Amino acid sequence: MSVLRWLSRAACLVATASLVAAAPALAQPDPPDGGATQLAPPQDDEPPPPPVVAPTTAPASAPAAGASAAPGASAAPGAGAQRTWVSCTEHVPPGATRPDIQETFPAGGFSGYAAALTITVTHGKGETVLPEGFKLQRDSDAARALTEAGFLFPEATADTAPTIARPDPAATGERVTTVVTVPFVALPPKPGRNLMQLPPVPVAVARASGEVVTVCTRLHSIIVEDPIANEVDPKVRPSPEPRPQREDWALARQATIAALVGAVLALILAWLIRRWMKRPRVVHAPPPKLPWIAAMEELSALRRSSLLAEGRTDEFFDRVSDCVRRYLGARYGFDGLETTSDEMRSLLRRVRPPVLVLPEIGDFLSDCDLVKFARVQPTEQDCREALERGEQIVRRTVPQQGPAPTSTIHTSGSDASRPSPPSPPDEVSP
Repeated sequence: MSVLRWLSRAACLVATASLVAAAPALAQPDPPDGGATQLAPPQDDEPPPPPVVAPTTAPASAPAAGASAAPGASAAPGAGAQRTWVSCTEHVPPGATRPDIQETFPAGGFSGYAAALTITVTHGKGETVLPEGFKLQRDSDAARALTEAGFLFPEATADTAPTIARPDPAATGERVTTVVTVPFVALPPKPGRNLMQLPPVPVAVARASGEVVTVCTRLHSIIVEDPIANEVDPKVRPSPEPRPQREDWALARQATIAALVGAVLALILAWLIRRWMKRPRVVHAPPPKLPWIAAMEELSALRRSSLLAEGRTDEFFDRVSDCVRRYLGARYGFDGLETTSDEMRSLLRRVRPPVLVLPEIGDFLSDCDLVKFARVQPTEQDCREALERGEQIVRRTVPQQGPAPTSTIHTSGSDASRPSPPSPPDEVSP
């Protein structure tokens, strides 16, 4: 069994070597008659390679009859040249020199693996090879030709992305070299051994004047084998390491943006509402009571209180004194509780028109000072008299509001109604 296995491997190697040797003869891009290139009949069960359209020369630079220029030939100076393949259109503007390119492509490879096409471009120092990088439009002729030929161009973000080795800017000389490496993944339509052809691909060179020179590579042949073709007893290989997949979920992205915007707007709205709630508010205080009304209400409350019944005559007397002092201060514009009796008499003497009950006020203040400072214990009768004197002082100092109508007070039983006394004249504070 070992001898048979060795013989089978040797036969496979011989067949592979013969196909590699015959590949340049099978793939000639420019046949002498200018017609389509026809490959040799495939051996065994190999599928026939796709037909390749031969290059055509524009009328401006057409060669002589019976001859065709190779894709790598230079255009004559001062004359434009254009060559067209299925996958590439070569264009050299008038007056431009076609850059020299050298290409290397492996003669053999494996299905599903990348095979690198290395392009060495010799061009002028002021020219740039692929100024925008290697870009291949999905709907272009070059992309369709690569797909039909069974080749896949990897994404720019993949591990096998195209690379461009540009010349050193400090290099001297009129001609510089740029090396472009472009990987292509071979995907034959059938398993086993397949002879595949890589179509020409365009290479753009930007000149200093802004013109773009487009050159095309040659047609390259490659024998593609299965990765397990030379294994007698192939084993199932483990799955490759997983790679993160990035999916553009437009709805989720829009929902996230809307949620973030809504959150920001909600925070701003909450801040505005909180600031509006903490704004200074205008508090409409109820209008203060007139001094005489407040004093009469306080004196009436004292009359109805139980202080005298409980024997707290000194407290009753002090409250009557404070009520009258507070009223006089509010009525004539001073602090009645913080003013001494002598100061209060002096202030009341300067009131114009004069206060009519000034002598009564002076006597009342003197009696209050005796109870407050001389520690005189007032009797219940003294408290009642002080209350009546305080009410009389308040009534006689109320400002006159005009002639008051006669009012009748209805009482129960046979009490006759009595007219209310007229209001006393108004007193003007200084």
